[in-house]
Amino acid sequence: MIRRYLVFMIIMITTAIGFGQTDILTVAEKSEYTSTSRYTDVMHFITKLTKQSPYIKIDTIAQSAEGYYVPMLVIANPMPDSPKDIGDRIVVYIQANIHAGEVEGKESTQMLARDLIKNPDSEILKNVVVLITPILNIDGNEKINTKNRTNQVGPINGVGVRYNGQNLDLNRDAMKLETPEIKGVVENILNVWDPSITVDCHTTNGSFHEEPITFTWMMNPNGDRNLINYMRDNMMPDVHRTLWDSYNVENIFYGEFIDRMDYSKGWSSYACEPRYLVNYIGIRNRLAILNENYVYADYKTRVLGCYSLLRTILEYASEHKSEIENILSEADMQTVRRGLSLSKLDSFAIEYEGKPTPELITIKAFETDTIPGVRGYWRYKSSDRKVTVTVPYIADFYATKNVKFPYAYAISVSDPEVISLLVSHGINISRLKENTKLMVEKFNIDELKGSQRLNQGHYTNSVKGKFIEEEKDFPKGTYIVQTNHKLGSLIASLLEPQSDDGLLKWNYFDRYLVPQWGSGYYPYPVYKVMDSANLELE
Repeated sequence: MIRRYLVFMIIMITTAIGFGQTDILTVAEKSEYTSTSRYTDVMHFITKLTKQSPYIKIDTIAQSAEGYYVPMLVIANPMPDSPKDIGDRIVVYIQANIHAGEVEGKESTQMLARDLIKNPDSEILKNVVVLITPILNIDGNEKINTKNRTNQVGPINGVGVRYNGQNLDLNRDAMKLETPEIKGVVENILNVWDPSITVDCHTTNGSFHEEPITFTWMMNPNGDRNLINYMRDNMMPDVHRTLWDSYNVENIFYGEFIDRMDYSKGWSSYACEPRYLVNYIGIRNRLAILNENYVYADYKTRVLGCYSLLRTILEYASEHKSEIENILSEADMQTVRRGLSLSKLDSFAIEYEGKPTPELITIKAFETDTIPGVRGYWRYKSSDRKVTVTVPYIADFYATKNVKFPYAYAISVSDPEVISLLVSHGINISRLKENTKLMVEKFNIDELKGSQRLNQGHYTNSVKGKFIEEEKDFPKGTYIVQTNHKLGSLIASLLEPQSDDGLLKWNYFDRYLVPQWGSGYYPYPVYKVMDSANLELE
């Protein structure tokens, strides 16, 4: 850790001498797109930018497991004194290198930062405060090796690895916040800056097509449906057209063929759980975009295409600032109103399925062949036979099974890890002022099974059971989490026992569920309060 700190300080000291307004090049540009940046390269680059312009500064959002400081850039004109001082601008957060083998976002965000400060009077900086984390997974990045992601077309000097210094996937950590990197994103960016739009940069694996840039939007059905539809029907189609027409970048919405040998079955964006950061942001009532650059396009094309996508998104945010502010404000108000005045129709989705969007999608594909003798995912290979297909896009997720949405949750155990996690998410927690008798819904467990295979260090739970209404005594000081908050959907996603990414799923309540001797289960220690009667809080 001391060594990492010294590296950081050396970078700061050696760049403390002023620099003129010269064009600084990224490692990708200097190498003619054969190499990618290491941590010291990124830090040198962004520190030089701060010496050239008052419109960019570096903050630190986290320290990695291996001791590296994770930088975040703030780009603004004027530079706000604090996140509360942005005026009538909106905030856009761009994040790269969450998977350190997927590197073009790391390079393109550095280029974007440089080019934004060249023109501080642009319409973008008039309307938008831009936040950029160019290298989120530093631990993974510093394991650059030519043996990583060998299916990827460049850079030839190799790339990093997917996991961080804890051997965890950062893009599966949005709910449990076990990694310092994602905890830092939530605590120091989402909770503090509250960006209206977030972009998360990746590189694909999967189906074969010509378009080098793909992207999609947040899709979890427990998010605000109006926000999902706005992305589906307004923002994302506009970005798609502008990227083609203004930047000459071929692009499609992200997905994979449902059947690689029969494209007619459709193109699917299949991951809608809130463990993925983009979907997590969706259930926080904010807009989020997943960028997936095509792994089989050459490295330069991927970097420049990603750069153009990011500029297009910023241009859209600037031009539609008021519209975006209004729809986000309405989503927040609707969520608060739901918690204050529940109806029988208010529910939380515990099971859901993907359905086709209203518009078909056209893909310039290559037909797929199989490799004899190879089984599983890697048995497919691209042919040189081009075929353009227009197929359903499976990207609208709707509930197939719901439970009632509560006024509040009463947590009957004083577990510091649970409470600390809720606070890290930005959730308000109250406590009962007095001993109180409440009508609640109790979840009785009929079956509890841990997964046979470890998932991110967890034998994740699946649970079956039923809710029973009862009157229960709760002592003074019991933790109460009300849902009349803009994070109401996130609260339910964490605390509902049947949530597919909640705290029960991720083993946070395991010690409270099973008696030491005997059979059966204890009730789930989080009770649903269905109205505000008798609820006096400190």
